[in-house]
Amino acid sequence: MTAVPGKLILIPVPLGTMPAADCLPAPVLATVRSLQHFIAESAKTARAFLKTITSRPVSELSIHKLRESMDKADIDRLLAPLQAGHSVGLLSEAGMPCIADPGQILVRAAHERGIRVEPLVGPTAIVLALAASGLIGQRFAFHGYLPVKEEPLRSAIEILERNALEHHATQIMIEAPYRNDRLLKILMATCRPATRVVVAADLTLPSETILAKTVERWRKEPMPALDRRPAVFLIGID
Repeated sequence: MTAVPGKLILIPVPLGTMPAADCLPAPVLATVRSLQHFIAESAKTARAFLKTITSRPVSELSIHKLRESMDKADIDRLLAPLQAGHSVGLLSEAGMPCIADPGQILVRAAHERGIRVEPLVGPTAIVLALAASGLIGQRFAFHGYLPVKEEPLRSAIEILERNALEHHATQIMIEAPYRNDRLLKILMATCRPATRVVVAADLTLPSETILAKTVERWRKEPMPALDRRPAVFLIGID
């Protein structure tokens, strides 16, 4: 008799070093504690997270690595416990799996094989930043990382600003934390004075900072220190 497939459970992880119980609901923690099998980008990070929420020895848990590039054999190997009837947790490094985070190929393969995918409730930086931005939330687009070189970056920002104006849609992006200050300066140099720029850094942490201003106002006031702080940037038009 063929086993009924288990569920692929998408497990959100705190956005920083705060205790999991402070940002994950009790039912979510209970679900995670019930699992034996996990998939994660980094087994080390996954073990550190799991140690904080379970009394079980982490050495007893099965943690498989999610690779950025996977072929059919890799996917078959990762989904094997699910096909055998075991539920498996897909862990993000921070926030929600598959949102500005790898894992979508595995989720797509699960759907194609009739495996149920269950997302759990938890912090998602992009959604939190949008909700707190004061910008329109009915229409928005997430663009991930913009080009690194300055000229292509300026061109990309000009396109996003035009999209915000023409489609009345909030434009959202992220940057490597060590380039945050540079991105904010280039946004200030590129965008129109009336454009609204929002920066949401260290979301859910005690050091959380959410600043929402027009470019004109940004240019007149001191810039925040964003270096090495996970941040989300948003552009919108009134």
